[in-house]
Amino acid sequence: MPTDFTRVTSPLPNPTIPGQYQLELDGNWNAPINPHGGLVAAIGVRAMEMELAIPEQTLRSVNTVFVSPILEGKVIVDVTVLRKGRSISQAMAVVRNEGSSNGLITTAIFGSIRDGYSFVDLVAPIVPPPDKCRSFWDNPPRDFHRQFEPTFWYRVEGRSAIGHAPWESWEPTTSEKAVWHQFKQVPFLPDGTLDPLALVTLCDTMPGAVGEKVGPGQPVWVAPSTDLTVHLGTPTTSEWILGYSKAHWASEGYASLDISLWDPMKNLLAYGTQVCFFHFPGI
Repeated sequence: MPTDFTRVTSPLPNPTIPGQYQLELDGNWNAPINPHGGLVAAIGVRAMEMELAIPEQTLRSVNTVFVSPILEGKVIVDVTVLRKGRSISQAMAVVRNEGSSNGLITTAIFGSIRDGYSFVDLVAPIVPPPDKCRSFWDNPPRDFHRQFEPTFWYRVEGRSAIGHAPWESWEPTTSEKAVWHQFKQVPFLPDGTLDPLALVTLCDTMPGAVGEKVGPGQPVWVAPSTDLTVHLGTPTTSEWILGYSKAHWASEGYASLDISLWDPMKNLLAYGTQVCFFHFPGI
């Protein structure tokens, strides 16, 4: 039985236009205003997988540029196969709303298993397990009101392992942020591993690190992505995924961030980077 995530990231081929796919995108995955950017990137990658149709070549990396927002409604995905090789292939997808020429441009590299070296030169943070961490929805003060309704977090459970809730008071010292994530309907593949497109989606959760660094008492702000790069690592069978992020630099209305995704066994699942920009609604 397909999960909600699988359904929403699986466009259907357009029978009259080769290389084109389409779907209806609702508001159930907004984060916070429009459909989640990482999810939209995953839609483009899924269409590329369908167009290539080489199951033994799995997703290795994704590079996405967010040209303009993708809104709720009919979404068109135009796929171009750049190279279809024996062990490595590349493709590009343009994801846009119907009637628009702009949207999201993403390229991806797919590759089969090759001979080479194996190591991880990155250290997982030491954090409590998910059942010892508070949910994003646990006990906010009665006078705390969310400016937007982030429906994405109704479908992905978030539990804070490092960092603060937006209603707390703290003296900011670092951007370090760690959150346990679990899809309410976990999108496992037939072999029992987590769909790598779920990892692509979770990599687009970095801006919380900016909030940790700037601290409480700020005007309401959102941080849309200008780009997103994701490198895939070890497959996992875990339902819980830890996202560890930091904002390394912010200036002139932009911020540079990175994130690493880990399972409870401290396997590195993915690594992502992005630049976001700041928007202050109502100002």
